[in-house]
Amino acid sequence: MSKASKIKSFDPNSPGSPNADIYGLPFTAEEADIVLVPVPWEVTTSYGGGTSQGPQAIFDASFQVDLFHPEFPELWKRGIAMDEIPEALLEQSKALKKEAQQVMAVLIEGGDAKKQAKAKKALERINTECAVMNDWVQQRTAYWLDQGKLVGLVGGDHSTPLGFFKAQGARHKEFGILHIDAHLDLRVAYEGFTFSHASIMYNALPIKSLTKLVSVGIRDFCEQENGVFLKNKDRVRIVRSADVRRQQYEGITWREQCDAIIASLPQKVHISFDIDGLDPTLCPNTGTPVPGGFQYEEATYLLSRLVQSGRTVIGFDLVEVSPGKHDEWDANVGARLLFHLCGVLAAGKR
Repeated sequence: MSKASKIKSFDPNSPGSPNADIYGLPFTAEEADIVLVPVPWEVTTSYGGGTSQGPQAIFDASFQVDLFHPEFPELWKRGIAMDEIPEALLEQSKALKKEAQQVMAVLIEGGDAKKQAKAKKALERINTECAVMNDWVQQRTAYWLDQGKLVGLVGGDHSTPLGFFKAQGARHKEFGILHIDAHLDLRVAYEGFTFSHASIMYNALPIKSLTKLVSVGIRDFCEQENGVFLKNKDRVRIVRSADVRRQQYEGITWREQCDAIIASLPQKVHISFDIDGLDPTLCPNTGTPVPGGFQYEEATYLLSRLVQSGRTVIGFDLVEVSPGKHDEWDANVGARLLFHLCGVLAAGKR
């Protein structure tokens, strides 16, 4: 059956078939305009865990999302499909995380992982395998981009989109990242891990075509990260959550603030959304929650204003969604946020 025939016969008001793709839609990745690349990986997370289960949890929760989106009413007809979840990557993540915890245990006890043979070997292996994961992500996202697809990545921890950033850098002479997060993620090889989830934006900065990094909703960063920011002030802008609230209290509307944020971005924008950029009541099981953050509608408003500005949204990643042990609240929020991100990606000027 052709895509056109599927659109004609599909009832968007009925419950999705359990055998369907994400959101209960009938499209294959080859038919869909939007392809989601799942990366079930969380090797270097050092606080809460579970984000490697994020892609599957979001997929499962997506069947509860109504397909009519008032801002993007025709979105489902574009087709959204999730690439196959790579089980081998998930299993490797589990094995490597055990080794990473051994490295962290040495650090907690005040030791130097690089001076203890077992920990040093584990650290070297983890850094090597994380680099391999990055290469796989770059190749997989590049594959779908080459097919003319609109591509989003679903993590996994925040280390996962580096390969996607590199794929974007290879295709665009200039682009920016709108980074929504509680953390700056500018740490240098945090805990010895070159590709730590806390180092993603530091690792992105060497991409020459990345001309602007705008980090929004920030509540937590260290002195080292502030130093990296100061050395890169021409390319990096920080919008702290506390400053957002202060301006609101002083009469500056969120619309005015959003427009100022967007004005600092170039024409082409990749959205990197760590779910801990939201208020922790919306993501209580995420790996590193921080008080404060955006309400759901504040975040989606910013994304919608980005589209309305005429910017070209070239891709996105949604990371750090960790399903709870007793409920699927985080995944429910993640699935709805993902649907909005798909709408923004499909609507962005091209």
